[in-house]
Amino acid sequence: MARGQFISFEGGEGAGKSTQSRLLCQRLETFGIEALVTREPGGSTGAEEIRTLLVSGQVDRWDPLTEALLHNAARHDHVQRTILPALERGVWVITDRFLDSTLAYQGYGQGVDFNKLNRIGEFAVGAAMPDLTLILDLPVAEGFARTERRAGGVSRYEQMDRAMHERMRQGFLSIAEAKSARCRLIDAALDIDSVHQAVWHSVQERFKIEAKQND
Repeated sequence: MARGQFISFEGGEGAGKSTQSRLLCQRLETFGIEALVTREPGGSTGAEEIRTLLVSGQVDRWDPLTEALLHNAARHDHVQRTILPALERGVWVITDRFLDSTLAYQGYGQGVDFNKLNRIGEFAVGAAMPDLTLILDLPVAEGFARTERRAGGVSRYEQMDRAMHERMRQGFLSIAEAKSARCRLIDAALDIDSVHQAVWHSVQERFKIEAKQND
């Protein structure tokens, strides 16, 4: 059985990663491709427990390096218990956030040394890097306007200052440029359907999926 493909969505708060992950999964299934949507932090039982520690509580609950270590502890469990088993079954995995989020948030946003983050990340994921990363880019102010309209309140990360989120956005743009063979930058300020079409075009191009009639 052929290995499944691994796709990650990245971007700031309110960029629409969860929505676009779901839409991509549905689109793949119309082509007979089994796909799994997952998320970070989280995606496995242990990682979901760590997620609670990361997204709740006071903004200064953790120092940035501790946060990076917690994210990567959750990520290792996610990879071992969810991502790799699915890929080995031939299932395509779509994750809402992965390793690039830690580089953007704790590295560019909070100033953790990139050499440390890269070493920790390599240990956590091994060779399980995405085959394609879709970075949904959105101005910070617009992202926060979207999150404020959502039900359920705001997370700990959404309470962090806007300057950090601006640095994080620039970090994602830098990652897209530096890792252009893997990353595609998508304008997330467009309407949902237009973003999905841009996502789908990138997926078709990367994985050589032939268009159906009327697709």
